[in-house]
Amino acid sequence: MADASSGATTTTNAASTSNAEVQIQIPAGPTKAEAAAPPAGAPSKRSGAKNWRWWMMVSFDVFFLVAGQTSATLLGRYYYHQGGSSKWVSSFVQTAGFPILFLGLFCVPKQPSGDGGGSDTPVAKLVVIYIVLGLIIAADDMMYASGLKYLPVSTYSLICASQLSFNVVFGYVLNSQKLTGLILNAVVLLTLSDALLGANHDETEDVSGISRRNYLMGFLLTLGASGTYSLILCLMQLTFENVIKKHTFTAVLNMQIYTAFVATVASIIGLFASGEWRTVRGEMYTFQSGQFSYFMTLLWTAVSWQITSVGVVGLVFEVSSLFSNVISTVALPIVPLFAVIIFNDKMDGIKVIAMLIAIWGFVSYLMQHYFDDRKARKASAGGEGGA
Repeated sequence: MADASSGATTTTNAASTSNAEVQIQIPAGPTKAEAAAPPAGAPSKRSGAKNWRWWMMVSFDVFFLVAGQTSATLLGRYYYHQGGSSKWVSSFVQTAGFPILFLGLFCVPKQPSGDGGGSDTPVAKLVVIYIVLGLIIAADDMMYASGLKYLPVSTYSLICASQLSFNVVFGYVLNSQKLTGLILNAVVLLTLSDALLGANHDETEDVSGISRRNYLMGFLLTLGASGTYSLILCLMQLTFENVIKKHTFTAVLNMQIYTAFVATVASIIGLFASGEWRTVRGEMYTFQSGQFSYFMTLLWTAVSWQITSVGVVGLVFEVSSLFSNVISTVALPIVPLFAVIIFNDKMDGIKVIAMLIAIWGFVSYLMQHYFDDRKARKASAGGEGGA
């Protein structure tokens, strides 16, 4: 290898890496700019050691997201199953564990902002963004908590699969996400899956005698929460691209910590404003598995949600917010299987069909990104060959 060739390659890699620092979405298709660089987070131009490290980090992030989301959902349902009734407490624990994320700030070394992007971002603008996003997250947590209270875990989890469909719509409007046949196919399939569940309500499967009206309310709230979650990810991505303008792990952690802080404060205000704080002591004493179990349930629910957050943050940093949502969706079919075993949820034929359709929709969505990634890699390899 000639020194000149090595220097040119290093220069190309540095420019490509700097470009990838700004982008946090997986491009829907190669453009002129993308022909010169792979999707953000792709390790195609990295050395073997860095490539191995990238895959290891992504694998850990996927594990954290899947394990955290599954345990948090099951513990959240266990809270209601054992006699818990406060939706605001359930909403509170979804973000209250955010101080754990400070460990990430202390453990991650300072990263130089090579292009200086984001260093001139006005603090006041960031504060407004964090507050707005935090309030939206608080509303989203409340809708999720209400849906989990009124629905069987299996139904709740399958409805959450619709977040991928919402992500397509918001991604198209806010992040210029390209719509293709495979992506539209995924939207149709996931929508059909939700429609089957919505029409399949049986009075005999009510949760603790919940009426048909509350079942429908739980269905709509969970559907709304899924859409809001997708909106949050797209707004975060838009913020990184147009406001912060740099992509470092510290910047992503700051986004998660400060928005979670605002959401936690909003949940505390809601808890006292609604008067539910008066019932917390009573539900602690009447919790079927005991007071210690009550505290442990809330504690590990909060920890589980933060483990999920670490996985989400890591995938946003290593790949994209869109890919993070994809992995979150593929983990959803795991929860109904545990719900059948732990809570004796019914898994009738309609639910099985809905789950299979949701998996089909997810695979269709994932295949589109596989094809896009392959095209981008070929374009990048062609560009290197020409150079």
